Amino acid sequence: MKSLVVYYSRTGTTKRAATAISRVLGSDIEEIIDTTDRRGIAGWLCAGRDAWLKVPAVIKRPKMNPSKYRIVIIGTPVWSFTVTPAVRTYIAKNFKRFKRVAFFSTKDGRMSKGELKAMQELCGKKPVAKLELTRKEMMSGKYYEMIKRFAKKIKNLLK
Repeated sequence: MKSLVVYYSRTGTTKRAATAISRVLGSDIEEIIDTTDRRGIAGWLCAGRDAWLKVPAVIKRPKMNPSKYRIVIIGTPVWSFTVTPAVRTYIAKNFKRFKRVAFFSTKDGRMSKGELKAMQELCGKKPVAKLELTRKEMMSGKYYEMIKRFAKKIKNLLK
């Protein structure tokens, strides 16, 4: 395969975006599994704290080897204005295997820009494409057109 979509999703919003990106590109897809229970209000509070403090997560071993892909597309929800602990851990364990990267995030509003910058710093690579999706865009269906524009930038590099 030419591209791999890797994502973490607590509520399913980022998963929906990742699935759409994978379909548009014809990419393989893999979910990052955080072994910490982050359900409910207590999970939500701990998730925000861990993201803010940059606490690494314990994640299940991925099945896909990112070095076999020309581009790895990494997706995260935004917690406390930054990348989730699960995505932080995935990048830390795999950044040397990435040939090229693209990033996407899902969030409640446009306030944060820190998650994409944090992902770039963690990878040590400039992304070939970036996409930020708000909850409003995801709920309205507007996200699909945004994903097609994002995917077009990536497709051009896969030819």
